[in-house]
Amino acid sequence: MQTRMMEFALFRLPDGRAWLGEGPFTALAAAPAGGGAFYVNDFDLSDPQPWKVPAKLHSITPESLGSTIHLNGSQTPQINWAKPATEWFKMAFRRIRREVLAKRIEKMVPVLTETGTLVSGDPRRLLQAVMQAPANTWGYAHVTENGGFLGATPELLFKTHDQSLETMALAGTAKPGHQDAFLTDVKEIEEHEIVVRYLTEQLQTLGAVTRQPRSLCETAGLVHFQTSLNVKLREKVDPAQLVPLLHPTPAVGCLPRDDSSLSKLREYRQQLKVPGFFGSPFGFIENDGTAHVVVAIRGIGWQGDTISLPSGCGIVGGSAFDHEWRELRLKREAVLRLLALHS
Repeated sequence: MQTRMMEFALFRLPDGRAWLGEGPFTALAAAPAGGGAFYVNDFDLSDPQPWKVPAKLHSITPESLGSTIHLNGSQTPQINWAKPATEWFKMAFRRIRREVLAKRIEKMVPVLTETGTLVSGDPRRLLQAVMQAPANTWGYAHVTENGGFLGATPELLFKTHDQSLETMALAGTAKPGHQDAFLTDVKEIEEHEIVVRYLTEQLQTLGAVTRQPRSLCETAGLVHFQTSLNVKLREKVDPAQLVPLLHPTPAVGCLPRDDSSLSKLREYRQQLKVPGFFGSPFGFIENDGTAHVVVAIRGIGWQGDTISLPSGCGIVGGSAFDHEWRELRLKREAVLRLLALHS
């Protein structure tokens, strides 16, 4: 029997191409010239050497995944979920909304984390679902001997190739079938346009920004507003410099993105025990220098037998607690469907 792989990273593009990097990894501060490296960091960007060059890089398919990471017949995980308590989150919601109404901040994204206990099976088995996730998502994973995280995100932070950059604003959420009301929902449109404005302002320092019309993105049982942005860069930019320029966007962070607001955001994330991977940048750079960095949402994390399922919601002036609480549940249910798990 082959021994299981102790550490690896995975990245899957919407077109189905996917790479799996086998550890040990060499850590670098900047993306290597030859590509073939993963970008792995936490939400606070606390790792000064986030580019991870694997000892061995595999191109993989859904069919070759199991033999590559040596799943050895392991079973889909069975998890006992604990119902999330409202108290701490409700307190954070009220404080943030007061700050918004007082115009001290424009938007902030608190995160609720549902936890569970692994009863049987192997979380790595969920990578099969990640590899087969909808075509408008990016699959991601980083797994170590006793923990890891994985998911399939619909949110691109940026893609660069030569002197072109693509990004998107993805914010505002509804259930499928409610599109008509969603399209005119003032609160959801406001939440989305805050992200568009932020990205445009940040990117104008790099080159001419072209905005596409606001559209709908439906994936994994949720509908979001999506606005694509393209930038003709004045000069090539190291992806390592782009990450702190854009992250965290107001889709997962706050606005304004000054030290005071970011400090409050970190405080809420600590109080609410948000796993570090959630909302963090994760990516891969191809051999031709094309860099893909996504926002790690729609996923789960685990450490030993403890499983974490986080979801966030954007609080603006028009936010109401019951509406946001439902949105958090919808997002967690979408992840469970995506990974073929049950709550």
